[in-house]
Order: sequence, then C-alpha cells, then structure tokens
Amino acid sequence: MTELYELTLTEQAAAIRGRTVSPTELVDQYLRRIEGSNGALGAYRTVDASGARQAAAAVEARLAAAGDDEGLPPLLGVPLSVKDTWPVAGLPYTAGSAAFDDRTAPADAAVVGTLRAAGAVLLGTTTAAEFGCSAYTETVFATARCPYDLTRGAGGSSGGAAVSVAAGLAAGALGSDGGGSVRIPAAACGVVGLKPSRGRVTPAPGTDALGLATAGPLARTVADAALLLDAMAVSTPGDAATLPATPPGHFRACAGREPGPLRIGVLPTIDGRHPEAALACRDAADRLAGLGHHVEEAPPYDPEEYLADFTVLWSVLAAAVPVPPEREERLLPLTRWLRARGGEHGAVRLYAATASLAATARALCHRYAGFDAVLSPTTEQPPLPVGSLVDPDNPERTYLRMLAHTPRTPLANFTGQPSISLPLHRTPEGLPVGVMLTGRLHREDVLLSLGAQLERERPWPHHAVLPVTGRPERRAR
Repeated sequence: MTELYELTLTEQAAAIRGRTVSPTELVDQYLRRIEGSNGALGAYRTVDASGARQAAAAVEARLAAAGDDEGLPPLLGVPLSVKDTWPVAGLPYTAGSAAFDDRTAPADAAVVGTLRAAGAVLLGTTTAAEFGCSAYTETVFATARCPYDLTRGAGGSSGGAAVSVAAGLAAGALGSDGGGSVRIPAAACGVVGLKPSRGRVTPAPGTDALGLATAGPLARTVADAALLLDAMAVSTPGDAATLPATPPGHFRACAGREPGPLRIGVLPTIDGRHPEAALACRDAADRLAGLGHHVEEAPPYDPEEYLADFTVLWSVLAAAVPVPPEREERLLPLTRWLRARGGEHGAVRLYAATASLAATARALCHRYAGFDAVLSPTTEQPPLPVGSLVDPDNPERTYLRMLAHTPRTPLANFTGQPSISLPLHRTPEGLPVGVMLTGRLHREDVLLSLGAQLERERPWPHHAVLPVTGRPERRAR
C-alpha cells in the first residue's frame, strides 16, 4: 500500500484539491518521519511542527469552505522544506553558521512568501553549508548525509534540502544555487535540482548584485520541480535582474509536452572523472540519441578559463556577510579563509573580475550557441565520504578540492543560464550519480520538457527509505 509521503508533490497537490488526502494527516506523517530519521540524516536545522500543523488545519478549513477547485492555489496543503539561507518568519535563521546561532528571522524572504501564497505548508528549515560557501554540508549543527549511504555526504550547500526530499521528509524543497548549490546535492541524493535563469526568482530581501546566486527547487520528479518553479517565479522592485512573468502553470505545462528533436552537445571527459560519472554521461547521451535528438561532442572548455575571476567573486560574497567582529572566531576554517581573501580585493579588482567573468560568459555562450542543451556529469565523482573534501589545516586545499569535484556547475551561475541535474544513473552499489543539462538563456521550458522525456523513458527511484536505525533500504516506488 502506498504511503502518503510516497506520492509525488504533484500527486499530493491533486489529492488534496480532490479531498482524497487530509492535509493534517499528510503533515503528521511527514513530522513522524522527520522525528524518526532526522538525527541520522541531518536534513533539518529547525522543525516547525506547531506551525506546520496550524497551517494544515487552515488548509482543511479552506477546503471545507470552498465549493470547488476554482481559485485554490496550486500547492495547497503540500509540505515543503526551506534551506536555512532563506529567512522564514519566526524561525531560527543561522545560514549554517554558529556566528548566527541566536538569530531569528523577522520576516519571510520574498520567495518563501510566494510559496506560502501558493498554499504550501512549511515543515521547517534545512541544514545548509555555512553562508552557502561549500560543496558539502558539514556544519557545527549537523552533517547532511546521503540517504543511500550514511557514510557519504549529501553535497552542498543545499545538502539538507536535498536529503529532505530524497528521504521522504518533505514533498519538495527550496534551495539556492550560487556555484552549483542546488545541483550538487541533487546529484548526491538522487533527486532533481533546477538552477533557474538569472532574474527568474527574486533574491529579496537579499541582493543579486554579482549575479551568481538564485533560488532553486529540489524535487523527486521533473514535473514536481516545474510546479515549484511556477510558484517561485516572481520579481520584486530593486532586483538587479528581472524576467517577464510567466502564465500560471507555464512550467508545469512545459514538463508535460514533448520537446521535439533537439541538438545536444556533450562536453568532453576531463582528467580525474570517476568511471561511473563518465558512464552516466555516456548513457544519457545514448538515451537522448535514442529519443531522436541530434547528439554530438561539444567544444571543450577548461575551468581555468573562469577560476581566478570566479574565486574573486566567491570570496567577496563570503566577506560581504556582516559578522560581528567578536563572532568571527565561530566561523569554519573555509569561511574564514574566503572572507580573508575577499577582504583583500578592492573595488577595482572586484569590478575587473566581474567584467572579465562577463566577457568569459559571453564567449562561452557563443561557443555553445548551436546547442539547445549541453550535457555533462553534475559532479566528477559519486557522493563522497563525509569529511573527504575538508582539510581543516589548509582551507585553500579544501576550496581546490571542491572545484575539482564540481568544475562544471559554476558555469551557469556566471552566464545566468538555466541548468538542471537529473538522477539518471546509479553505481553498482546503488549510489546516485547526477547528469546535468544546461540550456540557453531563459529556456527552462526546454530543460523541463527534455528532462521529463528522459524520466518517462526510464523513471528513477523516488526515495531512499531510511529505517529508524541502520542503513537505508534502497527501493523505488
């Protein structure tokens, strides 16, 4: 018998609107699962059980008062999690850092407000890498772990968000992606992670002055990710980049239609790639060719083309977080190193790096202009053992290890393109390996349509079901 949490987000939304699933019962089931598994998984930083139950009760009342589905919001009653780099009114807001262990969010981030307006029930906030700085999620509060193997990390910086979805502790999740922080943990946890185009989702109350980071959904299916993006896609005054509003249900409709024959470029293998990552990419290319797409090798690019300039921006973003001087010592070694390095760059160096990175972005977009999507592994290895990227005595080495693990993900952050990680492959041990498709500017519609086609051709497992004790059981719905 299918449990309520095993329904996809899209199925849960339909069942609630059809009055066949109780929002209160659904929330209670998720809360029980969180209570039983979160200690082992490190998914949640804060669980808002009372707030979630109150919201579910309000949904019950709204459904009772509504005569039909007319006017009901698309995510009504669906339980979601929110990465702890987004403020959620009244909840602790630490951004993964002991420096802010006593901070409470005074108001919702704009994107959190749009999810509430779409009817979502928020279960709490998820474990995030400190300030979103790292490709792993190992903090003073918790370590987010791959639910398919608890000795391995969940990736970062939205590690807890990805775990909450993969382990059936939320129907979907809100993450953020400044250098791969949605796609990396999506790959490590076997879920879908979408980095939208720059300007698609408001960063308010934060800023997108350097243009790297954006909110992004994590979900079990492409259709679920599309439904979340429909709810999230909104701009606010003051945003540095904005896109025109899309019609209601636009991205969900895109996921439901065939993409037609597309031209797909496959990035060449780079040194150090794990055989399973290479196999995942080759298999995806073969599947795409079998579906009628024109697949060919794309021109190469070397991450060295962007590394120096990207590091300037990344370190300045870390340094720009206002931390009281007396709390600096609470920061993790990587964060302190990035902040020290960022503090060394003056305005002229920052401007020069930003301009140089923009020129690189134009050149790379021109290089791949002939392709509808570019294919590569999301990361160069399957999920890594906890702690394997971290050298506490040499944070620069930690940073370089991160880039070697995820050399391709930052590209879409400085070009502004949409990019999606799909859980298309499993190792012989059952570990997920993500495959990444990066599309043309503002063409999330193509990525969602193409991703959904791949999912229909060979559906992937939706959950890694973790018992209360022991290792996770691997099974698909």
